[in-house]
Amino acid sequence: MKIEELNIGNGGRYSSIVAFINKGGIFLSDKSKKTNDETNETLTNRQGHPVTNNQSLRTVGNRGPSTLENYDFLEKISHFDRERIPERVVHARGAGAHGYFVPTGKAGDEPISKYTRAKVFQEEGKKTPVFVRFSSVIHGGTSPETLRDPRGFAVKFYTEDGNWDLVGNNLKIFFIRDAMKFPDLIHAFKPDPVTNIQDGRRIFDFCSSSPETFHMVTFVFSPWGIPANYRMMQGSGVNTYKWVNEEGKAVLVKYHWEPKQGIKNLTQQEANEIQATNFNHATQDLYEAIERGDYPEWDLNVQIMSDDDHPELDFDPLDDTKIWPKDEFPWLHVGTMVLNKNPEDYFTEVEQAAFGTGVLVDGLDFSDDKMLQGRTFSYSDTQRHRVGANYLQLPINAPKKRTATNQTGGQMQYEVGRGSQSPHINYEPSTVGGLKEANQTGKEYTPMVEGKLVRETIDRQNNTKQAGETFREFEDWEKDDLISNLVAALAPADKRIQEKMIALAEEADEEYGRRLKEGLAAASEHTESSKPLGGTDNPEDAVRKGHEADPY
Repeated sequence: MKIEELNIGNGGRYSSIVAFINKGGIFLSDKSKKTNDETNETLTNRQGHPVTNNQSLRTVGNRGPSTLENYDFLEKISHFDRERIPERVVHARGAGAHGYFVPTGKAGDEPISKYTRAKVFQEEGKKTPVFVRFSSVIHGGTSPETLRDPRGFAVKFYTEDGNWDLVGNNLKIFFIRDAMKFPDLIHAFKPDPVTNIQDGRRIFDFCSSSPETFHMVTFVFSPWGIPANYRMMQGSGVNTYKWVNEEGKAVLVKYHWEPKQGIKNLTQQEANEIQATNFNHATQDLYEAIERGDYPEWDLNVQIMSDDDHPELDFDPLDDTKIWPKDEFPWLHVGTMVLNKNPEDYFTEVEQAAFGTGVLVDGLDFSDDKMLQGRTFSYSDTQRHRVGANYLQLPINAPKKRTATNQTGGQMQYEVGRGSQSPHINYEPSTVGGLKEANQTGKEYTPMVEGKLVRETIDRQNNTKQAGETFREFEDWEKDDLISNLVAALAPADKRIQEKMIALAEEADEEYGRRLKEGLAAASEHTESSKPLGGTDNPEDAVRKGHEADPY
């Protein structure tokens, strides 16, 4: 059986009439059809039955007890019990919007076809629809949007060749360079498994023993760790990818989103003041801007590097804890993204939206970046757990083009998807029918890979040099906020952890190390207990400030 969406009425995906086409005939489900007593405002249950009383259970007398055959109630309450799917382990708090991407057809001043054959970039002015989900990383789905945390910046391009997901963050680097350490990193930043409270001592216990985190720590504990909102923050693919051209030749590439609205960040004090009155401010800001027609825009820029090890550099191009210097690898403008439509339903579009770093189209490819390799498995795996095996059949995740596959079954399958071929053949190859492989267009990219299988860190780690450069580029107010935030979070930590963090700061920059050491020395005399990042008042303050009340 095949489901086709007919262009009836308004047509397209949301047409009220869906045709179920089988070999034996055609059956129409007309979702606009009503019983004689129904109007467009009539409440029904999921079976299509009009609900005549939505206020009261069916009971023996008006005081009860209730009867078991309360179908309307049973359907209503059992669906309510299942309204939520598993929350994302990371990036649970999010907001999203629809829009479009328009390429320039060039990479800087050169034809983009020199570097990639991906169709999404080729034709100047051609619009490709997109959906974007912004998020914070560590805390739950309704946590404050003022917390110190990287922000997710995930873009789904619905291209003519299928979906492309560019899944990144607002910051251009990450804490670690090897996917093996990712669960440990997240566990350290998540709340304590006993107290359920985020604890700076746990965070720096991990970071002080993982020196590659220091560059990211420098960013996250500065005002760059709290963007003012989603519209006014940068985005980055973070990982190193590859572009492949028509001849099968590849280059390394980094992606950067630059907001046309400008960039704004918050100090810890400013974030606390906003959080005191509004913990949804970033979601509200994005929604209201689009509603009033103030559509946010980002330019997409790339950095390109030849596809080799680059021994002349003091860092590895595949190391996602490092920034590629802009003066050596300039940003090349390749297009602009505009967000111009809010979701019609948050759960259907934002919560069920599923992204994966492995979702690439022809002309885009993977590098050997070890974080990218790990993310490519993890991201799509978590969607199959969270949303289900058929998550790609949901409208928000489905490509806006023909699909035909022999994948079948799984919970909530509603589309068979084998195209117009024989419904009896759900395998390939076949002599008597079924789907066939596509032709390869463009020369296939076939990199040469050799070496011993090892478990080792990369060479050229250089864990603190760029952190020092970043610190020196900060303005004075950014440096002040960075030191203040680090001191507040580190002060309750074990002295050995403090000494490790001071040593990393001293190695990065003399001023950085000196100010952190002096700040911790001054704070150690009156440090009481660890607090969540950004926390100020102690729990006792609520007792002291609370107003007494008599029982009722």
